[in-house]
Amino acid sequence: MDPLSSTSDPGRAVYVISVAAELAGVHAQTLRIYERKGLVEPARTPGGSRRYSDIDIALLRRIQELTNEGLNLAGVKRVLDLEHRVAQLEAEMRDLQAAATATLMETHRQYRRDLVPLQQSVIPWLDPRRRR
Repeated sequence: MDPLSSTSDPGRAVYVISVAAELAGVHAQTLRIYERKGLVEPARTPGGSRRYSDIDIALLRRIQELTNEGLNLAGVKRVLDLEHRVAQLEAEMRDLQAAATATLMETHRQYRRDLVPLQQSVIPWLDPRRRR
């Protein structure tokens, strides 16, 4: 396995800062600025060197995309925070929808148990003397 390849685990931090900068299309100094601003948090080796993962590279590319659209770094941070929150809420909504669907299906199963087949149902007695 190639030591610079993180294809098996996109969260595995393997890229040194110069490689990460090249992959993201920015300068290494820009990555240091992004880190100071809290936009990215690379892993650190025991010696303190930065290591970036494929997930970090994707984030760096997203940051570049937003800055190219004219956002400053504070705006980029806000957008990234909001995108993260939206993703959390969407996951929560999917979980709630699944729970609601399961509850609905169980309720319908209970209704089916309570239904009496037509052949066994009670037929109301109609008094022939009664006028309609």
